[in-house]
Amino acid sequence: MLCNEAQRVQAYFDGELDAGASAVIEQHLAHCAACAALIRDLQSTRDAIREEGSYDRASPKLRSQVSDLLDRETGKSGFLSGFVPRDKAFWLGMATGIVPTALAAALVFFVYLGPTPDRLTADLMSAHLRSLVANHLIDVASSDQHTVKPWFAGHADVSPPAVDFPKENYRLVGGRADYVDGRRAAVVVYRHGAHVINVFAWPQSGSSMPDILTRDGYHIACWKNGDLAFCAVSDTALDELLALTRLLKDVKA
Repeated sequence: MLCNEAQRVQAYFDGELDAGASAVIEQHLAHCAACAALIRDLQSTRDAIREEGSYDRASPKLRSQVSDLLDRETGKSGFLSGFVPRDKAFWLGMATGIVPTALAAALVFFVYLGPTPDRLTADLMSAHLRSLVANHLIDVASSDQHTVKPWFAGHADVSPPAVDFPKENYRLVGGRADYVDGRRAAVVVYRHGAHVINVFAWPQSGSSMPDILTRDGYHIACWKNGDLAFCAVSDTALDELLALTRLLKDVKA
């Protein structure tokens, strides 16, 4: 049976909620098995379409007709000016081939292919700021990677490296579970001087990620390592954030 919050959970999965509403849903997901299952089902559907989605190619005859028409239009004013084919077979091919395929492709692109870079950035910023103001920075507090990394196994979809770098002044303070890209992300938390650095990790997907981005005084640096996607977020200086990312890139996932 669906929970009364199911509709808002779907909106959360689609990235349609603001930071406050997202925080409420995340708390709800931690205690509602039905909604947690719904999130998993939505993600499974998205993954299946990404991996198994098929499409139909236009027939050689249709491709040839389109190519000939385009060749004939070269040099005329306006793209495809006067393009009004009268061949019934041509329009039948369009109706039964290209148009449905294009509509299906558009549906997959807009609904299932995951967040645009802007949406992913919003997810990361929202999760980072929420951790600072909602007293939810750390679920497991430890500077020991042998404590933090195993904790992720039962709380997130991945168990990324959680290495302390005392000599470089990037101190591991713990970890937590969060939601990014519609997935349960593992977040390794560091302190660098007075600054908090959240390093998000989740299963690598086809989603576009910003390499380096600055928004409202916060820097985001993303990379991929093996089958994991990583994004580090902080208000520390950009070169200091990138120094941590270089250290992490050298650690085996």
